[in-house]
Amino acid sequence: MLLEFRDIDTHYGDLHVLKQVNYAIDKGEIVCLLGGNASGKSTTMKTIMGVVRPTRGNVIFDGEPIERLSTSERVRRGIAPVLEARRLFPRMTVFENLEMGAYLRPHGSEFEEDLERVYSLFPRVKERRNQLAGTLSGGEQQMVAIGRALMARPRLICMDEPSMGLAPIFVEQTFEIIQEINRQGTTIFMVEQNASMALSVANRAYVLQTGQVVLSGTAKELRENPLIREAYLGEMQVTA
Repeated sequence: MLLEFRDIDTHYGDLHVLKQVNYAIDKGEIVCLLGGNASGKSTTMKTIMGVVRPTRGNVIFDGEPIERLSTSERVRRGIAPVLEARRLFPRMTVFENLEMGAYLRPHGSEFEEDLERVYSLFPRVKERRNQLAGTLSGGEQQMVAIGRALMARPRLICMDEPSMGLAPIFVEQTFEIIQEINRQGTTIFMVEQNASMALSVANRAYVLQTGQVVLSGTAKELRENPLIREAYLGEMQVTA
């Protein structure tokens, strides 16, 4: 198992956000986390990255507890985020943003290899490498955000709403790239409101409501679940 949440509770002051949450993401999987607004999805990602510390329970990465480690140490160990709304450095060039993904690693042959990998996945990013990131379209910014995460050579990428604010054509391209990155050996854990797209590429999924896991299973099982189809896929169930 690559990443586990074991009985995680997370609070913001007196607000109890995650309640006895358990996740398990195996090496090589794509796992998605579904849920409505204020369900605790983004807090899950912040807890993985160390932005928020759990008040109870353990976050286990590759067999070792990491809940007390700094964010930089988690990145060093192989976890990289793709943040909600991209969060690029708008006044830096595309290349400089990619460099920031590798800030914990020395430049050298591996850096150049990773850069070429990003450019092969995203030819448009290579074309725009000297352009200020803030002048890119939303889809182009998402490409750079994913590329920046890849520059850390992660074993696990945590994506927070990768399709948010993107035109439909970029949504499809983004999920195609997610699948390709996974085929190349990187495990993916994503929070996503576009349940249809997420379940079409994921191996497994969890459903979070008011901070609790209420359903989990294979992506196929969740796609066929009538409650999921009505709540997240927009399909009303017709009864005789």
